[in-house]
Amino acid sequence: MSLYLTHFSYTPESWAGLMKDPRDRREDLRPFFEAAGARLIDMYFTFGKEDGVVLSEGDNVSAAAISIAAAASGSMRSVDTQVLMTVEEMIEALHKAAELPYRAPAETAVHA
Repeated sequence: MSLYLTHFSYTPESWAGLMKDPRDRREDLRPFFEAAGARLIDMYFTFGKEDGVVLSEGDNVSAAAISIAAAASGSMRSVDTQVLMTVEEMIEALHKAAELPYRAPAETAVHA
């Protein structure tokens, strides 16, 4: 299972609905995540260009489905999901990258 960090922003209409009926959105979202085969770990509100973040666990297909369904609902101004990698995974990726024979586009093939 992978971890995902989803940044979101609500529409003005969504904020108006939450002001009219303040509630813990995590309780609304847990069954939604579970139906997609994922797990909502927690949700936080933020200051800045996004309204909040959600930390979840699942697989790429489930994370994509959750993002698509949330965006398609019309209640979100933006949804941006990122896969989180552990430090150990990044170290493994760095070792693997060092072994790859990548050639930059500006480099030309040497002909013998």
